Amino acid sequence: MENPEAQNEELHFDNRIPLDDLKLAVAGIKEQLGKIIIGQNDFIELLIVSLLSRGHVLIEGVPGIAKTITAKLFAKTLQTDFSRIQFTPDLMPSDVLGTSILNMKTSEFEFKKGPIFSNIILIDEINRAPAKTQAALFEVMEERQITMDGHRYTMEYPFMVLATQNPIEQEGTYALPEAQLDRFLFKIKVGYPTLEDEVMILKTHHDRKSEAPLDKIESILSPENLRKFRAQVQEILIEDKIFSYIAQIVDKTRNHPHLYLGGSPRASLAIMNASKAFAAISGRDFVTPDDVKKALAPVLRHRVILSPEREMEGMTPETVIDMISQSIEIPR
Repeated sequence: MENPEAQNEELHFDNRIPLDDLKLAVAGIKEQLGKIIIGQNDFIELLIVSLLSRGHVLIEGVPGIAKTITAKLFAKTLQTDFSRIQFTPDLMPSDVLGTSILNMKTSEFEFKKGPIFSNIILIDEINRAPAKTQAALFEVMEERQITMDGHRYTMEYPFMVLATQNPIEQEGTYALPEAQLDRFLFKIKVGYPTLEDEVMILKTHHDRKSEAPLDKIESILSPENLRKFRAQVQEILIEDKIFSYIAQIVDKTRNHPHLYLGGSPRASLAIMNASKAFAAISGRDFVTPDDVKKALAPVLRHRVILSPEREMEGMTPETVIDMISQSIEIPR
């Protein structure tokens, strides 16, 4: 009988791209967040994938399930600046972007930068601000710049928006328009912890006593290393049959009887970029259909709209996305 170790040696392959440092950094971020955050492994992985994919994230969940603290701790693991903006119904665009102020000494207007000028931006309860304030984010999220009084101001590298919203409360909220939702790479739905995880949450909170969670988190990733890792993710190999697989899935969302609105080409690009990042953090330099499947729900759930009949029946976008995924032949 052939030696199993010899078989394993034959199956071993070398990546074209050295991904060991990237995997170590990802493990380090997960380890730091794991000191405080219990049982939100998928949430944390999607945040890391979005960071590597140059994407923004919309986080949805009921109050009290660690949406905001996870975003703040995630920002702490990066050696960058952090800014938090609480959206309220009376918030104006100038409160976010900044405003021009008259300098009495020079008799000229000077631009006073707003809190959006940072690296990792946490926008808490993004659906509480009116449409004109939400619209102030369009240019900065897509182009990493703002234009004010004819001048263009570019954001420092890296730039990432983490926005939270509560799906339950309707009073005093303004639903995000489709064009705004499309700016987010992922919509992450955060649920309640399991019973075992909740017991662990109570224990760790008790053991921590008065120590602030942020004090326990160490910075892992520098902007220079992030730039290198993002370049590596872009080099991940995708075969033609995977391109076809992604395109077929998104195309079917546009022609599905249960959907009123399907995904755009931006959705296809988002699935591709996220799939590359999923492959990279798994230590592979090529994309598999499983990487694509992982990206489908978080990329598409906020980009497709159910038909009114299916919405009344209680169907969810995730159900239709799963139906489409199962109906298309997986490339071999």
